[in-house]
Amino acid sequence: MTDKTPHAQRDFLLVAVAFFITMMGTTLPTPLYALYQQQLGFDAIWLTLIFSVYAAGVIAALVLVGSWSDQIGRRPLLLAGLLMAAISAVIFLTTHSVGGMLAGRLFSGFSAGIMTGTATVAVVESAPTAWRSQATLMATAANMFGLGFGPLLAGFTSQYLPWPTTLVFGLHLGLLVLAAAGIAVARETVQRPEQVRLGIMRPSITPAVRALFIPAAIAGLAGFSVAGVVTSLVPSIMRQLMGQQGGLVIGAVCCLFFVASIGGQAALKWIAPKQQMTVGCCGLIAGVLALGASIHTHQMGLLLLGGCLSGAGQGMVFKAGMGAVMAACPPQQKAAVTSALFIVFYFSMSLPVIALGFSIAPFGLSLAGEVFSVIIAAVAVLAMVSMGYARRASAA
Repeated sequence: MTDKTPHAQRDFLLVAVAFFITMMGTTLPTPLYALYQQQLGFDAIWLTLIFSVYAAGVIAALVLVGSWSDQIGRRPLLLAGLLMAAISAVIFLTTHSVGGMLAGRLFSGFSAGIMTGTATVAVVESAPTAWRSQATLMATAANMFGLGFGPLLAGFTSQYLPWPTTLVFGLHLGLLVLAAAGIAVARETVQRPEQVRLGIMRPSITPAVRALFIPAAIAGLAGFSVAGVVTSLVPSIMRQLMGQQGGLVIGAVCCLFFVASIGGQAALKWIAPKQQMTVGCCGLIAGVLALGASIHTHQMGLLLLGGCLSGAGQGMVFKAGMGAVMAACPPQQKAAVTSALFIVFYFSMSLPVIALGFSIAPFGLSLAGEVFSVIIAAVAVLAMVSMGYARRASAA
């Protein structure tokens, strides 16, 4: 595709907005979970399982169709991601059961898995030449701002507008239609090969990156575990322990985490590469300990501080870990290694949250949350130490 600047700017904005709208839909249920619990009567275990089905959908889409856009083009996969998001929205609009929520979250995961890789690459490829240096950060911003805006929008509509558990999904469905129209207008950025080969993305960890992959994965375990708790259980923590019933406040706290993540990623350009993981892990440790303290004391101020610090730390360790692994990875193996790393990240978002959900019934929400915070802080310390060791070994 030639870089005709007006068309490139248009295509860039259309793809970025579609990415934003899709990712926004994946976090719309976050401030609504407590309302669903009241109406349907399910406990914390089911809440974490409903949330974790999303991660399963993301992983399945990454593995099954992660490389398809290289063969059939970006636009067909972008439209497929928007379709999966629309199916999820329709399910949430028309069903009112635990089974419906599980199905809706699964299709939401499919949409995120398709869009995460395809839209990120499409945003970078469609950027005008003058914007190329910042295109990757802009793609990440579209992703994270979408994740952050979803709870904010759903919190507002659930508190101030009618039909608190359904209206926001109708609004999202309308936005998805507009996004699909925009993708239909945008130009394709990939030349389809004469012989199309569609295959499963096979994740792998090559020997060249293994030493750095392990600490990056450990850091991702810590960072994405916190992201999972913020988008699944923090609303319950705010309602049950801190007396916050307003959906807008709950959505704003969840939004803060993702905005801080963008800030953490952007701040890495001022930190030496060898220090990035250390700084990120320190922020993550401070953040999760503040979250634990907020659960223990029931203080909103500590929760806000914890969300901000842990969000910034999560953004730093994610970008620093990915950057270190990609720098050491042979070019022909980057797709497989990236797929493996994202699978670890999304498992990290779901499995610890499930464990936390099962521990709430016997130990209580407060104690389970406090112990979880200490464990995640310890994991972040392990990631920081192991990355330092891996870098020293690599240098030697």
